[in-house]
Amino acid sequence: MTNSSEFQKVSEETMRFMRGKYRLDEVPGKYYDIDCLKFKQGKKTILSINIHDDHYDFQVIFGKAERGKFEKQRDEFPLSIKEIYDSSKTHYDGKWMLIPVSDLDTLEAIKKLILIKKKPNRKPFSREQAIYSDCGHRCDLCVHYSGGTVSDEFRLELIERINRVYSPETLLEDAIKTHPLCPGCEKAHSGGFNSDEKLNLHANGLCEQKKCAAIKGIDKCSNCSGYPCPKATAGWPPRIELKHVLADDVTWAILPYIDGQYGN
Repeated sequence: MTNSSEFQKVSEETMRFMRGKYRLDEVPGKYYDIDCLKFKQGKKTILSINIHDDHYDFQVIFGKAERGKFEKQRDEFPLSIKEIYDSSKTHYDGKWMLIPVSDLDTLEAIKKLILIKKKPNRKPFSREQAIYSDCGHRCDLCVHYSGGTVSDEFRLELIERINRVYSPETLLEDAIKTHPLCPGCEKAHSGGFNSDEKLNLHANGLCEQKKCAAIKGIDKCSNCSGYPCPKATAGWPPRIELKHVLADDVTWAILPYIDGQYGN
């Protein structure tokens, strides 16, 4: 029987890895009659994941060059992966491997296969002038931040991307009205605005994270014993699901609002 908790972690860790390492479109599709999520660069599929109730089937295709790399690293892989590799048929377009995954150990082996398939192509955010919130988000990349790092023109682009990911049914002109500005946690700590202003800011629902921290009697999320947690993460949750997300929307509408930005 599949451990549901570990199965959920497989889903989360898969998305953290793929979004943190790669700049790829996430495209829902079908493998025969099975729902699947594909990670694509243009028309080329890098990874396809078939979704089942108790496991995932990771489909990886190795061309000649990738097969050569695998053979050099063969001893680094568990027996189960080597057996699937050896028994998989090689077609004109490569060796097709379909690998069932329901535990984190197998996922770690899959990660190595993906790294053979494609070198990471996500360029990390510059940290030279990074401004972090108390919950680990990047204020300087946030659509709400009023500290001068986001131009009015770019803010409109961010609103469009965020709307496409989080509430595609909402008209863009309505979405623009629901994005109030925030001076950031740093200004709050430095006394840039008074307690009444902070109360007003939180009461308006702009910062659920700070409201949660105040209820728990701590100064910021990162000092909480439960951090990181879903409440501290405003970004779209990392999970394998049938949702179409463009690569640049992952970059600008998801990663800035995740604790640690998945290493970016």
